[in-house]
Amino acid sequence: MALTLMKHVARLSRGSAVAVAVALLLAAALPQAALAQPTGVAPAAQQLLKASTDFLARQQRFSLETESSIDVVLATGQKIQFDHTARVSVERPNKLRAERTGDLVDQVFYYDGKSLTLHDPHDDYYATIAAPGTLEAMLDFAREKLDVVAPAGDLLYKNAYDILMQDVTSGFVVGKGVVDGVRCDHLAFRASLVDWQIWIEEGKRPLVRKLVITTRDKLNAPQFTVVAKNWNLEPKFSAATFSFKPSRSVRKVEFLLKNTGEPKAN
Repeated sequence: MALTLMKHVARLSRGSAVAVAVALLLAAALPQAALAQPTGVAPAAQQLLKASTDFLARQQRFSLETESSIDVVLATGQKIQFDHTARVSVERPNKLRAERTGDLVDQVFYYDGKSLTLHDPHDDYYATIAAPGTLEAMLDFAREKLDVVAPAGDLLYKNAYDILMQDVTSGFVVGKGVVDGVRCDHLAFRASLVDWQIWIEEGKRPLVRKLVITTRDKLNAPQFTVVAKNWNLEPKFSAATFSFKPSRSVRKVEFLLKNTGEPKAN
């Protein structure tokens, strides 16, 4: 945005002292870390990220809401953006519910420690399958066997730091930022195929407030952005929160195993 403003001022007042002064002012306003990317991973960036993931790993129950957008790149190179919202409830070690709605999906994701169920309220069908007995094992199973990814899934692992830092080649603290009215530390990392940025709340609750992932090996570098809000670290859940009981009208279907297309029974 600053670069666009600089070009605009230059066109209006090319060669004038005013244009030079405004350009210098805008450049000075940019964080120095953003002007020249450091090499390697800065210890300060590692520490902030580790503190955030460790903090969430210690929370036995929590809930949050997310707003996300994802780019889809057409064959022509044109980007199309789709938006989604989600409400996520977690109770460690083996409970999860995620209600997700938006342009591409309308579903509720239930995990009660024994089974995983996906319900589509719009088309009124559901699929259920036996699942591993821990949250982390279930998330692995859902991704690897069913091609199902829970909203903000990587952050839910107790070893989220190791997952996020896999293949990272550089990282630094960009500076301070504000997300949804919350002051944050803004970090930027680069891995082999993606760049990603994360905004972490300042203070005693270092919660993730925003995440941006840019895919560098795809045409026009599509992005995925998610903003996390309304964190609750003391929610009250009931057994019904994580269990799905279908009505008589809802239609049951079977999951398809990833890469095989074969139905998977309970």
